[in-house]
Amino acid sequence: MRRLLDTLYDAAAYLAALLLMATLAMVLLGIFGRLFGFQVRGTDAYAGYFMAGSGFLALAHTLARGEHIRVSLILEHAGARGRRALELWSLAAAALLSSAFAYFSVKLSWQSYTLHDISTGNDATPLWLPQLAMAAGTVLFAIAFIDLLVGALSGRRAPPRPGEEPAHVE
Repeated sequence: MRRLLDTLYDAAAYLAALLLMATLAMVLLGIFGRLFGFQVRGTDAYAGYFMAGSGFLALAHTLARGEHIRVSLILEHAGARGRRALELWSLAAAALLSSAFAYFSVKLSWQSYTLHDISTGNDATPLWLPQLAMAAGTVLFAIAFIDLLVGALSGRRAPPRPGEEPAHVE
């Protein structure tokens, strides 16, 4: 199961990177279109769709690698038992909130699909298409929080500790 989840998080990260490159392509297409006197409809909208999809799809991978920003001021001053209790409470609250966010993201995408909702721009894109990346990203994010919570409860996988710096490649 661990390998499956890590593969899923990695696949979402690769897809997020592709969407980020697509954002760049749309921006460049818009710039070159203005420079050379041609217009491709919807480049601004598609750049936004790709950028939002990239951000949502990267959430689970970032969380699983311990790269999310953590405010650990209280954790640094709590004892071992207090730290564990706060970690478990935080993970449970985050799992609950991210699950609600995932539910409503999927519901929004489904409603856009069933109502044949389209964008108001001149590209007339069916809105469920860009919302699908948000829905998938939030579902993976909720799974990642549940994964961390189960790991912390079972003692197999602890969340990053305050002061521990994750590996950076900069």
